[in-house]
Amino acid sequence: MALGIGYYSMNTASVLSDESHTYHGDTAWQTDVDEALETAAAEDKPVLVYFWTTWCTYCEDYNENAYVEPDVHDRLDNFVLLAVNLDDSSSEAKDLQRRYNANYPPQHVAITPDGELLVDINGYAETDSFIAYLDEAQSEWKSR
Repeated sequence: MALGIGYYSMNTASVLSDESHTYHGDTAWQTDVDEALETAAAEDKPVLVYFWTTWCTYCEDYNENAYVEPDVHDRLDNFVLLAVNLDDSSSEAKDLQRRYNANYPPQHVAITPDGELLVDINGYAETDSFIAYLDEAQSEWKSR
C-alpha cells in the first residue's frame, strides 16, 4: 500500500505540456535546448534553465507560489525560459544536467546563450530569495 501511495503522489503533479513548451504556474517554458539557446542569442537575453520532475514537491511549490507572482513574472520576462525534466533521457537534457551538476530538483541556472553560468539556484528558494537570484543574474548579464 505504501508503494502505491508513493507511486500515485509522484505521478500526479499538474504539469501541462505540448510539443515545444511545458507550463509551470503561469509561465510557459521552452523544452528544446537548442531552440532556447538560439532564441536567447537572437533576443540578446540570458537563459533561465529550470531542472524539475513531476514527482518534486518543491517544484510544485514553485508552481503555486513563485511563478504566479507578478514580481516574478516581471523578472522572468527578461529571460528565455527553458525547462528540463530531470527524468528526460535525451542527450541534450543529460548534457545540461551534467554541465550544471543538476542531480536533484528543483534547480535553476541562469546562463548566457553560450552556456556560461551567471547564477546557480540549488534547491527551493522562497519567493523573495528567488527574485533576488533573478535580479543578480540580470545584473551579471548586463555587466558583460
